[in-house]
Amino acid sequence: MALSTSKNTTTNAEMAKDFYYPTSKKALIIFTRNPQLGKVKTRLAKTVGDESALKIYKFLLNHTVEITKNLQVDKFVFYSETIVKNDIWNEDIFKKKLQSGDHLGEKMKNAFAEIFSSGYEKAIIIGSDMYDLSQNDLENAFDTLNKSNTVIGPATDGGYYLLGMKSLIPEIFQNKNWGTSTVLSDTLANLKDENYVLLDKRNDIDYFEDVKEIDAFQHLLPSYLDKNFL
Repeated sequence: MALSTSKNTTTNAEMAKDFYYPTSKKALIIFTRNPQLGKVKTRLAKTVGDESALKIYKFLLNHTVEITKNLQVDKFVFYSETIVKNDIWNEDIFKKKLQSGDHLGEKMKNAFAEIFSSGYEKAIIIGSDMYDLSQNDLENAFDTLNKSNTVIGPATDGGYYLLGMKSLIPEIFQNKNWGTSTVLSDTLANLKDENYVLLDKRNDIDYFEDVKEIDAFQHLLPSYLDKNFL
């Protein structure tokens, strides 16, 4: 995974202003953290260590590329810190932006606002670290917006892994304890008068317990935690 360097990165302002023609009325927003040692999957790292946590995060990033690159929608990657050129997010497929705001809710609200102001009629946001997600899931979520104003993918930890809407609903991004088990219930309270659909519940990757029984992750773990290690 390429990180920011003076050779492969233009300024954030320059890339944010890149002009493009929308090719769809649908947009996928992908929120991602710049993959840096000690700064990603910190709860997982408490058990597996920083190096394995970074390997797992990069594995999840590649999975997200694979399940999104062929979607017939316009796709936007919003970086947490620095926009990077020539990384796994092919610039012929993914438009690159920078997250803005003081907390996760404000960052998501600002991303949706930017997308809707560009003329999109449906927008869905996901993170970049959901192993339990497929291209078909995302296509179904967009289809769901044909019959509802909002679609939510509930996570097993009380948050959500996907949020989609046809117009901005600012209050769902306000007054939330982000990263806690109350996020979904508080969001649904905001939507009590809205037409929304809940998708299947899915597990995200935050702790060692979330990966310890999944074969795909075993080679990324320290040998003493790899259940297949002999």
